[in-house]
Amino acid sequence: MNKEEIIGELAEHIGVIGEMISSKAEDIQKMSQMIADAYKKNGKLIIFGNGGSAADAQHIAGELAGRYKMERNSLEVVALTANTCIITAIGNDYGFERVFEKQIEGMAKENDVVIGISTSGNTENVLKAILKAKEKGAKTIAWTGAGGGKLKEAADILLDIPSKNTPRVQEAHMTVGHIICGLVEKELFNNK
Repeated sequence: MNKEEIIGELAEHIGVIGEMISSKAEDIQKMSQMIADAYKKNGKLIIFGNGGSAADAQHIAGELAGRYKMERNSLEVVALTANTCIITAIGNDYGFERVFEKQIEGMAKENDVVIGISTSGNTENVLKAILKAKEKGAKTIAWTGAGGGKLKEAADILLDIPSKNTPRVQEAHMTVGHIICGLVEKELFNNK
């Protein structure tokens, strides 16, 4: 990769983030408040996705369980991709399309927030889990790429990144995840 290609990649990233400044700030605020409100009601955050999105989910879970920027108490958060025994048992018995749905069935409660991550917005196992979470009374958020796919109609709040380029979508998801971690910390612990 030459210098011009690197500059092009960086410029594309900056363009996506720049487009989000005016179009997604309100959605980020709503998601952050929804999550903070869940914690105030003794709820938890459940987050999941496949592939790189699974790693992103685990990263955000780690920031909330430990700390993002503030020394504070740990927050209850579950990344559904972290336990390979559960994933392989459910995948073996029910099929991969139900690995998140079955976990949601057993753990999601009314005061919880569930975030499903799918760059296409059409990933079957993410969609099934979001629908199950709604059935259980949890609040739902979908992080997708441009358009939102099927998750657009399924989730309570949609964060559809203004790109269909998977690396740019995933980078933006992590940027938003970090912003949310900071806002949730401030909402819950700023005055303590």
